[in-house]
Amino acid sequence: MEIVINMKTYSAKPSELTSSWFLIDAEDVVLGRMAAAIAIILRGKHRPIYTPHIDTGDHVVVINAEKVKLTGNKTATKTYHWHTGYPGGIRGRTASQILAGKHPERVVAKAIQRMIPRGALGRRQLQKLKVYAGPDHPHKAQNPVVIDMAVKNQKNKRGD
Repeated sequence: MEIVINMKTYSAKPSELTSSWFLIDAEDVVLGRMAAAIAIILRGKHRPIYTPHIDTGDHVVVINAEKVKLTGNKTATKTYHWHTGYPGGIRGRTASQILAGKHPERVVAKAIQRMIPRGALGRRQLQKLKVYAGPDHPHKAQNPVVIDMAVKNQKNKRGD
């Protein structure tokens, strides 16, 4: 008795790929849960043709990034650090300072960036992310599919 198993591993080719656009409203949505879901879409892991070394991801537009929620005491204690390049030049700002400042969308962008692998492929995948502080965006011509993060899980939305 001979058993023949004819299974082949599929590898996506760049010429076969088509990318779609998604729109996510970040108002009252928990930052970490939203960032994890967006990172999966940017990497292409939501597709059955996911291939680790090929950019199979889709474009994601995030609006209302200034109204994102952080759980617990993270708005006061979560600190974003950078170095100026001079001796003793380490600086930091809390999440609440950034959200109240000039570029509140950077909190969302940084959370997603830290969930994408470092390297050339990760940088290419991160270019497909567009984050806007307010409700307006210039990508209406792409007809993005709206993803409601608050409906997916009751823990995704906070109203406090």
